[in-house]
Amino acid sequence: MITESPARAGFSVAAVLGAALIWSSSFAVTKVALAEVPPMTLGALRFVLAALILGVAVHTGPDRRRLPSPRQRLFIGAAGLLGITAYFALENVGVDLATASDATLIVASYPIMTLVLEVLAGRTAVSPVRLTGMLVAIAGVWLVVQGQQRGEHSLWGDLILIAGGLVWAVYNILARRDGSGASPIVVTYYQTLAGAGGFVLLSLSEVDRWSVPGGGTVLRIGFLAGLCSVAAFLLYNHGLRGLEPSVAVNLLNIVPVAGLGWAVLLAGERLTLVQVLGGAVVIAGVTLGLHRKRTG
Repeated sequence: MITESPARAGFSVAAVLGAALIWSSSFAVTKVALAEVPPMTLGALRFVLAALILGVAVHTGPDRRRLPSPRQRLFIGAAGLLGITAYFALENVGVDLATASDATLIVASYPIMTLVLEVLAGRTAVSPVRLTGMLVAIAGVWLVVQGQQRGEHSLWGDLILIAGGLVWAVYNILARRDGSGASPIVVTYYQTLAGAGGFVLLSLSEVDRWSVPGGGTVLRIGFLAGLCSVAAFLLYNHGLRGLEPSVAVNLLNIVPVAGLGWAVLLAGERLTLVQVLGGAVVIAGVTLGLHRKRTG
């Protein structure tokens, strides 16, 4: 359900789609970086750098005079531990173990997880049209991955990615309850700061695997921090204020489709007719997922 005026809702949808387009490249970049950097250490480097970037922006900009109270920061930090530390720790490990096709399909199931949690929490009602749209989007993603080559299957990787989806669903519901009134950049900063602290603690378990990364990996970490962690999270947190969590997460079904676009543009890969059809079905499903019948 879209909860704001049409113009505001349009900006919210555009913001979430912008985040999705950026995040669509993160799986491939993370996969390559994990060849040199262990999962928790990669998360620590990524989000510590992101926290530094956001900290400079917050403490030197106009928002420095409108920071949330200590109690509000604790709430925002708790959301950051879920949406950053817990989720991305599971994602890094899951991507390292699972095939790309499995990861894509599992990520497509996240909207259903979020919708189920919203219903159980009594925060929304099930709309047949919205539910149909989500199922259609999942079917489209299934078509998208049919033309891809499947690597070695890992059940543990799949289970870890599913657990990540549950964590992401809880994060969406929790983040939407933020009543601090702080700007998206301030909220993102305190979430990232808490998430980075959690990752630093987790990375200490990988001390024996630490090494100096190469120049290419350093650039990948910078990309993950600056664009995927700062720019995309700012856009997503902004969009989440004008959309129900399940609607926002449903828009993320664009990620696997956009990921194929990046593969064509950057890697010179070819798309099959089945994949093109799947992309069209995903977009149709996302469009249906934005609709909800109004009640009196």
